[in-house]
This record gives sequence, structure tokens and C-alpha cells, in this order.
Amino acid sequence: MGSLTGKRIIVTGGASGMGAAMVRGFAEEGAKVAAFHRNETGERVLQALSAEAAPLVQFFRCDVSQKAEVDRAFAEAAAWLGGLDVMVNAAGIAPGAPSHEITVQDWDDVFAINARGTFLSNQAAFPLLRDAGGAIINFASAAGVNGQARKAHYSASKGAVLAWTRSIAMEWGEYGITVNAIAPGIWTPMYEKTRANMTPERLAQHDAEMARIIPLGGKLGDPDRDFLPYMIFLAGDGARFITGQTIKIDGGLMMLS
Repeated sequence: MGSLTGKRIIVTGGASGMGAAMVRGFAEEGAKVAAFHRNETGERVLQALSAEAAPLVQFFRCDVSQKAEVDRAFAEAAAWLGGLDVMVNAAGIAPGAPSHEITVQDWDDVFAINARGTFLSNQAAFPLLRDAGGAIINFASAAGVNGQARKAHYSASKGAVLAWTRSIAMEWGEYGITVNAIAPGIWTPMYEKTRANMTPERLAQHDAEMARIIPLGGKLGDPDRDFLPYMIFLAGDGARFITGQTIKIDGGLMMLS
């Protein structure tokens, strides 16, 4: 198969976007992948797999904001996988609103998925990785580092993910567990929804700004071409001495923003 043959991987948010790209890519590289989803089915992902990779993927329903669901899904996934080597927390939401209009419910909703979901899934992975080591990869964002206008609550939730990631990297290194965050600048269905909500004038301004601040190509990257190869590396043995990092896969966006 490939460079991840024999790896046992859990991917939350695995039915769409970057999560789906990882499920496909990891399985095509020989990993056995348990993919978590909340609302969407994994049918489209399964249909895109080769005949050789399809038996290596199983979908499990899970709302990562709910501890009981996370604990159940991890137990079921670990039983099917036969253990765990890598956990990728890709589940997330990215709502937008002017800061003065954000409600308490808006704040709680985004923190429940992005911050609490990361916390719960990482904690659930820990006992499965403690004895033999492994890797945890959390999804952050440039917004969590720099902030982002009209997405203050989203930015704050990703800032929490970054602080949590660095903290547990310090604690869990003694068990041979690496913990890293990625800050991707990748074109996804979530980004397409954001674009669809822009006026034509605002979209033109946005695209002009992207062209200015992304040195490589002037727009967000392609999941399969620009994102997946690095994630395959990060899930593999070659990344075993990398931990506590915020890794930017964004065409230079954060360098110039």
C-alpha cells in the first residue's frame, strides 16, 4: 500500500472538507481509518476510495461536543481499529458575525465544537496512546493566532485550541505522544459557504486581498494537492520528533497577514 500501512487513525469531522481528504488519503496510504461525523454520512467518501482502500474505512456517528458520545465513539472505533496510533481532530465550525452582535449562544456553540470538542477528543485518545505513544493533530487557524474581523468568537475558540495543544504537548511527551496543531489555509466547502454569503462587491474585495497576502497562488490551497501530502507526513513515523508546534499550511498567508 503506502507510507501509513498498519497505522490506526481516528479522524473527527471526517465526512467533508479537509477531514474527508484525510480519510481518503490515509486509507489510500494503507492506514485503517475510523472517521467520525455528526450530520453528514460518509457515503461520498467511501465511493471515492479505491477497492483496496475501501475496507480500511469505517464511519462512526459522534457529536464531539458531547462527552458521552465521544467516549462511546472512541470505544467503538478503538475496538474496530484494534488500538490507536494517530488521532486527528478536524471537526469544527466557523460562524461569523460582528463582535457586538455575538450572542451568548453563538459563543457557546462555537466553543462547544471547536474548543470543547478538541479537549474531549484529546482526552479520549490519551489512554489509547499512553502505553505505546502516538500522535495527536489538532486543527487551529490563522484566526486563532492573528484574530479575524467578524469572527471574534471563532478566533477565540481556535486560540484556546492552540494553548491547549501546547500545554498537553508539554505534559504528554513523557508518554511518547506528540501533539501538534495545524493552521491550514485550504479551500473547503465551509469556505465556499462563507464566499456564498458575501455580496459581489465584498467577494471581489476578498479575492483581491487573498491575491495580495498569499504569495503562492494568491488563493487558498487545494485539499488533495496542497494539504494532504503534509498530513500524511505528520501522521507518519517521520514526524515523531515534532511536537508542540503550530504548523501553517497556507501558501504564506500568515507570513504576510
